Amino acid sequence: MQENHLFEYAVIRVVPKVEREEFLNVGVVLYCRQQKFLQVLYTVNEERIRTFCSQLDIEELKQYLHAFEQISLGAKDGGPIAKLDLASRFRWLTATRSTVVQTSRVHPGFCADPQKALVRLHEQLVL
Repeated sequence: MQENHLFEYAVIRVVPKVEREEFLNVGVVLYCRQQKFLQVLYTVNEERIRTFCSQLDIEELKQYLHAFEQISLGAKDGGPIAKLDLASRFRWLTATRSTVVQTSRVHPGFCADPQKALVRLHEQLVL
């Protein structure tokens, strides 16, 4: 029987007009310390986003989300934040911010396989 591990996740949201606090879920970031796992999974549904906010620059949004992904992976082109340890990168990605791309508060859970948990959460909360 596989052991369950504590994980933390947050939903990645697009907030086109920060002052209105309206958002659309586009992804999930999941961190599991015991499995040394930190990954972002996102979907840019352009039609849905344009319906939500026609003025939003989709290409710029894709760049922001790609940067989130690069930081989570610790990629060399992810900038100085990508060089931090996993926990620090997760805390940076989920920090409160007033920008077009924000995250929900952090939620805990248990899983045997963090990759499967990430896909499941993405399907439930984004798709």
